[in-house]
Amino acid sequence: MNKEIYEVRKKIVLEFISDKNYRPMKLKEMCTMLGVPRREREELKQVLDQLISEGEAAMDDKGRYKAADEDVLTGTFIGNTKGFSFVHVEGMADDFYIAGENTKNALHGDEVVIQKIAEEKSGRRSEAVVVKVLKRANEMVVGVFEKSKNYGFVVPDNQKIARDIFIDKQNTMGAVNGHKVVVQVLDFGNSRKNPEGKVVEILGHVNDPGVDILSVVRAYHLPEQFPEDVMAQVAEIPDTVLPEEYEGRKDIRNWQTVTIDGEEAKDLDDAVTLKKRADGHYILGVHIADVTHYVREHSPLDKEALRRGTSVYLTDRVIPMIPHKLSNGICSLNAGTDRLALSCIMELDGQGTIVNHEIAKTVIHVDRRMSYTAVKQILEDKNPEVMEAYKELVPMFEMMAEAAAALRQKRKSRGGIDFDFPESKIILDKRGRAVDVKPYERNSATKIIEDFMLAANETIAEDFFWQDKPFLYRTHETPDADRIHKLTVFLKNFGYYLKLKSGEVHPKEFQKLLGKIEGTPEEAMISRLVLRAMMRAKYTTENTGHFGLAVKFYTHFTSPIRRYPDLQIHRIIKEQLDGQLTEKREEHYRKILPAVATETSQAERRADEAEREVDKMKKVEYMAGHLGEVHEGVISGITNWGMYVELPNTCEGMIRLQNMNDYYIFDENKYELRGEMDRQTFRLGQKVKIYIADADKAARTVDFYLADDVEYFQQS
Repeated sequence: MNKEIYEVRKKIVLEFISDKNYRPMKLKEMCTMLGVPRREREELKQVLDQLISEGEAAMDDKGRYKAADEDVLTGTFIGNTKGFSFVHVEGMADDFYIAGENTKNALHGDEVVIQKIAEEKSGRRSEAVVVKVLKRANEMVVGVFEKSKNYGFVVPDNQKIARDIFIDKQNTMGAVNGHKVVVQVLDFGNSRKNPEGKVVEILGHVNDPGVDILSVVRAYHLPEQFPEDVMAQVAEIPDTVLPEEYEGRKDIRNWQTVTIDGEEAKDLDDAVTLKKRADGHYILGVHIADVTHYVREHSPLDKEALRRGTSVYLTDRVIPMIPHKLSNGICSLNAGTDRLALSCIMELDGQGTIVNHEIAKTVIHVDRRMSYTAVKQILEDKNPEVMEAYKELVPMFEMMAEAAAALRQKRKSRGGIDFDFPESKIILDKRGRAVDVKPYERNSATKIIEDFMLAANETIAEDFFWQDKPFLYRTHETPDADRIHKLTVFLKNFGYYLKLKSGEVHPKEFQKLLGKIEGTPEEAMISRLVLRAMMRAKYTTENTGHFGLAVKFYTHFTSPIRRYPDLQIHRIIKEQLDGQLTEKREEHYRKILPAVATETSQAERRADEAEREVDKMKKVEYMAGHLGEVHEGVISGITNWGMYVELPNTCEGMIRLQNMNDYYIFDENKYELRGEMDRQTFRLGQKVKIYIADADKAARTVDFYLADDVEYFQQS
């Protein structure tokens, strides 16, 4: 269904269900009324589903469609251990409060329909009730098995699933106390009855090595093994480029070419080249692995890659989007081998403006596999041994630093926001236990690659936008006005201001703010609050620009080994280059791309959440080995139940109000805690000395005391 036909049908359906004489109908009845043939029934359902997601239509508890009441909304259920819950509606700044008796039988992550019953007032959130669960997120649940005499129950790992799952004696699969298990939910229960399920897999004992991360893999439904038909297809793919595959490609094997990645990276999907002409212009080549040459559309490999959506990088393993034979082999731009690529070759002037470009199918030959560390040692440290080892490449790296600086300055001048949060690297021992957590910061080499990849992504997006071809874009919406208002109120307490125009903010204002707070105690905290005020980037078929980068055109082109959207647009680009993007093929892409955008955005979110969950778990495990130690940290968050403190290694813990030797009052306007007795005040960004008191790996929490309060609590 092309876009024009889809919009016409959407309009017809919306008018039909909005008619004053319309009564709610199920899909089959609606098809009869509208004269929709059986073969087109699924297309009508897609239109109705889209109308529901856009808030134009709703489904009642009997599965009948109707026009949406403005107080009836669709959102994601957010569970809570305290009984009450929230529902997040996409595009709305604040979540809806759901009282415990109004949750129906929804569990965390479910897609639900809610009915608003009370407006926001006096600082309280709008309140709603769950009307219907549209889509279950927890048909399988991971947790710890506890055995009773005639039955068992499972305590979910995800504490936002606040109800234990009852397991009948015949459905325990022989699990014993402390086993980590996967449960299939058979009955989601109700307000008076717990969910019921059966054990379908025993992962091992909760303390067995590797079971903790395996539990996250299962909880997020991350597929570990590739299906047999996928591996059969992979077995037929050659390990080297065949002679006939060079035909029809630009041969640039004689260009000085390098990859620059982390030391441990094995899936190298981007390589770079740079030359400088006599007129001062740079010729920058960004060469990306031609994965689609091996992952053909509709093949088992392609279907599985779309299902996975993205590679997932956990602390002790990578769950790849495509099998290792491809990701680390023929698709990886390994040094000393010929490889097929899709290249974006850009001409830059001295100010970082891209004045010309070429997109081409190429064959390349990488000269050296460089690490970020080695390039940093050349450019920043001027390490003589490293410079000697790569002496033939040093001039190109120095030119790369110049060109990247020009691109970065160009991006800065238009308002691109550059968040520089310290990342962390978690070191595990042979048993998989966390033994160290180190901050991992960007350097000149990582910034060079970032700048070059951003330039290629922007160039490709603009090229195909003006060609008016079906495409996938990476878009980032302007922040919600309510979020910006709350942020501006908060910033005033620190003496910072955001300039607004008609209630909206330009990304350059954020850039100016980040410049002002650089090096201040509150830098990390304000940076995080700015990030939270923004919308989440996603994949879309419509180009609406990227707010954070302050660009009108942006896509993801540079990582087809680990991201499906990149692989998808490579297919479109190559068909266009080969003159095969016919009207029929354009129609095909217009039909499939909306679903690809939605599915890959969801897969990205799932991967991000799983990665964060494992990192949090392993950081808590590391901190458990350092109980009783005193460290200095920075207050990273303040609430009415305590304050969070972040240590230099990026581990975070909480000092709870009940664990402080004074009665503190939380000032929500200034985000401060003020003591009643000694009048001491704690503010965001303030340095404090803490004592590591406890670490609960199951709850993912670390408890700190103020170092000065430890003696008082030990005596009491």
